[in-house]
Amino acid sequence: MSFNTEAHPAVAPQAPAQTQGFRFNHTMVRVKDPAVSLQFYSTVFGMRLLRTLDFPEMDFSLYFLAHISPDQPAPEDEAQRTAWTFSQTGVLELTHNYGTENDPNFAYHDGNAEPQGYGHICFAVPDIDAAERWFDDNQVTFIKRANEGGLKGVIFVKDPDGYWIEVVAAAALAKLGS
Repeated sequence: MSFNTEAHPAVAPQAPAQTQGFRFNHTMVRVKDPAVSLQFYSTVFGMRLLRTLDFPEMDFSLYFLAHISPDQPAPEDEAQRTAWTFSQTGVLELTHNYGTENDPNFAYHDGNAEPQGYGHICFAVPDIDAAERWFDDNQVTFIKRANEGGLKGVIFVKDPDGYWIEVVAAAALAKLGS
């Protein structure tokens, strides 16, 4: 069975043959304090740290996180682990520019304050109510709870740097937009 995309005038009817094998690997956000952000994403969202790349000569480090099946071991060899990390999908790259963690007034623009730009990342969860309770248990900052606003069943929370995270239960959104 072949995949048929939704029709839209701007969408190519078929993916160009030259893009065969292209996959979305990661998105990047800058973080003030990697210890705080790594704790948040690994504890609150269950992501695992796949690879850390340090560039002290350029004053930054990269942390790559994703949800990986426990039966999918990461290679021990650093070069193989790096290649493996860049072969995954749904990866979150946290970029830390050295020194930001020591500046109490430093903050990144979250993209949702004016002027708006970047919006959010999204996690799908099996149970939106259980996720909301989990976020409460972990003192996560809510922008919108599941029962608030016009779009019921969707949660928005903030990460330690103020970036928005949308949280959805895929099955509960089946009638969205109809």
